[in-house]
Amino acid sequence: MSRWVCVLLLFPVSSACGDPPDFEQRVAPLLVRRCLECHQEKSPSGSLSFATREGLKRGGDSGAVFVPGNPNESYLLQRVLDGEMPPLKQGRPQTLPPEEAAVLRDWIASGAAWPEGRTLELYERTSDVRGGRDWWSLQPVRRPDIPRDNDQRPLHPVDAFLRRELASHRLRPAPPADRRTLLRRVYYDLIGLPPTEAQIAAFVADKSADAWERVVDELLASPHYGERWARYWLDLVRYADTSGYERDQEKPFAWKYRDWVVRALNDNKPYDRFVVEQLAGDELPDRSEETVIATGFLRLGTWNDEPNDPEDYQYERLEDLVHVTSSAFLGLTVKCARCHDHKFDPLYQEDYYRMGAAFWAGPIGARDRALLGGPSSEELGFDEILGWTDLQRDVSPLHVLKNGERAHPLEAAEPASLSLIPELFAPFAPPEESARTSQRRLHLARWIVDPRHPLTARVMVNRLWLHHFGQGLVRSPNNFGFTGERPTHPELLDWLAAEFVDSGWNAKSMHRLLLTSEAYRQASLHPESERYDALDSGNRLWWRAERRRLDAEALHDSMLFVSGELDRKLGGPSFRPTISAEALEGLSMKSAAWTASPSEEQNRRGLYTYTKRGLLPPLLTAFDFCDASQPVGQRDVTIVAPQALALLNDDFAHRCSNHLAQRTRERISDETGQIRSVWSSVLGRQPTAGEERLAAEHLAAQRARFADSESAEQADLQALSSLCLVVMNTNEFAFLD
Repeated sequence: MSRWVCVLLLFPVSSACGDPPDFEQRVAPLLVRRCLECHQEKSPSGSLSFATREGLKRGGDSGAVFVPGNPNESYLLQRVLDGEMPPLKQGRPQTLPPEEAAVLRDWIASGAAWPEGRTLELYERTSDVRGGRDWWSLQPVRRPDIPRDNDQRPLHPVDAFLRRELASHRLRPAPPADRRTLLRRVYYDLIGLPPTEAQIAAFVADKSADAWERVVDELLASPHYGERWARYWLDLVRYADTSGYERDQEKPFAWKYRDWVVRALNDNKPYDRFVVEQLAGDELPDRSEETVIATGFLRLGTWNDEPNDPEDYQYERLEDLVHVTSSAFLGLTVKCARCHDHKFDPLYQEDYYRMGAAFWAGPIGARDRALLGGPSSEELGFDEILGWTDLQRDVSPLHVLKNGERAHPLEAAEPASLSLIPELFAPFAPPEESARTSQRRLHLARWIVDPRHPLTARVMVNRLWLHHFGQGLVRSPNNFGFTGERPTHPELLDWLAAEFVDSGWNAKSMHRLLLTSEAYRQASLHPESERYDALDSGNRLWWRAERRRLDAEALHDSMLFVSGELDRKLGGPSFRPTISAEALEGLSMKSAAWTASPSEEQNRRGLYTYTKRGLLPPLLTAFDFCDASQPVGQRDVTIVAPQALALLNDDFAHRCSNHLAQRTRERISDETGQIRSVWSSVLGRQPTAGEERLAAEHLAAQRARFADSESAEQADLQALSSLCLVVMNTNEFAFLD
């Protein structure tokens, strides 16, 4: 008899029964979806397991759950029909739909057939309530063939995949953006600064076939590329210069990690090495000061030097480490499995502790306050570094905690990779005899960057796409699980992920690939926008470019750039910006809480702003600077009235406009020349005739306003400064088309 039809019956089949429901197609999905979360083989609720035939036959604390061939007398079915099972969720019953109750009834009536040796498992398949191990992001990356258009002509890979989907919906991409718009777009995307009018004019005039490619290569080679893209990574790893909590004391030398990220990006460090150094740079055979600085990734979280319960606090810090590691590199919310099996993704509670065990030998316990919970210079092997290393080679076991509570330890967790990818699951080997550390983080890092890993490359190329196109192919960049978004173009995502790995994890190569596509270079306005918006208002088919507002740092840097004040020095300790007295009003010990850096140091890029968790600069927060306590894969973008008020009234904005006005007057004496110079400096173009007329009217009105209180020379300067401020407040300055 075929093994597919060989089944054992828990009870005799009643002769009155019709055909029993198919177990694999109807019964198993129902039991897995509705019952198995509570009634697994391990610690089943009410001692009743639905995982195996034997467990179901055995029954639970209330005895047998079936009456042979008689569903009306079966205790299980009765509780289901009474609305008592499944149990209440958020205070409301979860009564089974009639069709599901009918399946259960027919199955019981037919004798509850169960295939020989079959064990049900909570995450064996995806349902409408949770993801299984067959979830899309957990499947191996396969490089699909590049589609061809109707003429069978080769297209850029990105355009080929996008146009196939557009054509299937009878849509066409937007026409190319004009060359000025394109140059501003790519300058901000790669270095976070605007091009000058001269650079724009040179690009517009350059008709050579490779003009665009040469611009892209030039910007990728710029040292400012690393500064721009380091900011995205720092958001992701919850970077700040202080520890948070009430004392919010400084994390000494945190800025060295920031500078390491900038150097790594500028040097195009392969992404797999980039990951490994941050997780285990102290455990590498070629360990160096640089690789130990990289482990500052693990030290960037908040730190409470006086927790209410120091022993409980160890587990809070462990959760931070698991969360940032899984979010940044894998796009998974593993921390949700600390207290129970994950509600939505195929992660058992044991998986959380398996990953957590990799950090258990490190400085997560109570340490001397002066060390901020970290290792000493002697333990790190280098002075003046905020780094991480294991404090011992042999590690006491980390126990799974019942409901995540320290007082209720269960079995010891085996240090291992996550079980959601069975083909790559493996326990971590014990450390070598000569090892100074547990080597567990090195095992974890190498598992993450295994070329066969389905998540690592997908997650990273999605981040690159997000920051170039305004949204990700997966629009939940830190969540590739069941509650996250599905990819708009799964085959394109896989092609890019495969290309990333095959390129040697070369990030600059991927930038170049994305930026040379026609999709990147299309306009943000489409000739048929009204009709297309009705069909795809979210632009999930990428039929136009996204119009984007400058983020906080790009706006800050651009104002310094156009005023001529920007200090382009790379690296070094962070500067403390001037913060108004009003913003300091709510702080205790206001005089000691904040001391601004000398004014000449405050002209550096926003990346180097001292990030105090309890006191963020108001101008940056107005423009959605992110919360530094959690990993942020994509900042919120708001357009609200306080932003306009900040740009019009903030001291920094006035300082930049005053400096631009002074610099303009020193070079140009006539009014028309000054107006044109302001437009050139701020917008990278010349004003139209109408703009010149309005600007002249504004200058006249402002001179008259200041005439009574200022000298004629000062009134002229104040009027010109006012014009500079107005132009810096235009959408053309603050937005990218």
